[in-house]
Amino acid sequence: MANMADASDTQKINADRLFLASCIALIATAMSFAIRGDIMADFESVFSLNKTNVGWIAGAAFWGFGLSIFIGGPLCDALGMGNIIRLAAAGHIGGAILTIFAPNFTVLFLATLLVGIANGLVEAACNPLIATIYPEKKTQKLTLFHAWFPGGIVIGGLLCVALNQTSSFGPGSALGWKVKMALLLIPAVIYTVMILGEKFPPTERKAAGVSFSEMFTETLRQPLFWLVWVMMWLTAATELGPGQWITNIYNQVMGSRHGAGVLLLVWGSGLMWALRQFVSGIAHKFTPVSLIAFTAPFAAVGLFLCNIAKTPLMWFIASGLLYFGVCFWWPTMLGITSERFPRTGAFGLALIGGTGSISTAVAGPVMGLINDKLGPEKVLPIWAILPVVICIVFFLIYLSDRAKGGYRVEKIQ
Repeated sequence: MANMADASDTQKINADRLFLASCIALIATAMSFAIRGDIMADFESVFSLNKTNVGWIAGAAFWGFGLSIFIGGPLCDALGMGNIIRLAAAGHIGGAILTIFAPNFTVLFLATLLVGIANGLVEAACNPLIATIYPEKKTQKLTLFHAWFPGGIVIGGLLCVALNQTSSFGPGSALGWKVKMALLLIPAVIYTVMILGEKFPPTERKAAGVSFSEMFTETLRQPLFWLVWVMMWLTAATELGPGQWITNIYNQVMGSRHGAGVLLLVWGSGLMWALRQFVSGIAHKFTPVSLIAFTAPFAAVGLFLCNIAKTPLMWFIASGLLYFGVCFWWPTMLGITSERFPRTGAFGLALIGGTGSISTAVAGPVMGLINDKLGPEKVLPIWAILPVVICIVFFLIYLSDRAKGGYRVEKIQ
């Protein structure tokens, strides 16, 4: 049962079921990224797309993801978190079906955008939902929830790899890409059924009687919130930027003719899932702020070692250090937002989460530009500057907190 102040409401809300449904919704989100990455070449062939059109398709999902988080967050209070998640379910199911039956580039673009919007709505609604139903364990539960983003990538990636081994559903087959896209319907339908008839609580901010205008005012007047917002640009770019390129860079540097670099992504995503799933309470053993400061050097070392890795083993060690370093950042940044600035409500979480998505969308082409200008061996060491900055900033925040008596979880009065 949920840990809510109102006992009568608590008895009506099945917190564990809502949490599980949220995790499955995030699996659908992650699977859409993995599946789309695998079938992009099929899109190019089937729809006779040039590289520019392929870029538009790839970008549609990221921009839809980021913008819908920004819009969906504030709407959680107006429409309710349950309705936002139901809209996400409709987008996942509708977008997958529309993709499968798309007759041309325009419809394919709109279908990809719809799935991207659904992904963003999951993030917009589930983050404040989990913060609301588990007010005493926000960062831990958000970490457990976000374990299923890398977990979903592993699930989607391995399913695509398995289908690629068959001639009927492998790359270039007439049905293969459609079957892979249909896999998205499985988690989408499951979480749709799970939320049918379930009661959702009001957001923490709304339940406490903090007005909509107060939520915006509270966000604007918090200097530390805006420092966290700036750092979300860097943490998201460090966590997800290399993930878009490490496969390609490995294949280029190592001369892999069989595209073995995808195994780095599966290895890294699997490691992140395991750490988030089984070590989710680590943020409360340290503090969320000190956890980021402590793990950032591992990310920096991992990125730098990719520059000197000459064997597959060295690449796996380097990427393991990178993924360990960034593993807890996204949920911890959301946890800091919810614990330190609870009056910013769903809007504050949406602003931080949406910024992370936009940062990822920007990081991809920036890393591509570095690749074009300086070569693949120069990309990841340059990116290592970001976690160095992250370490310094969060260590200074830690020292500031310590001078004031330590990290403190704020309560809405």
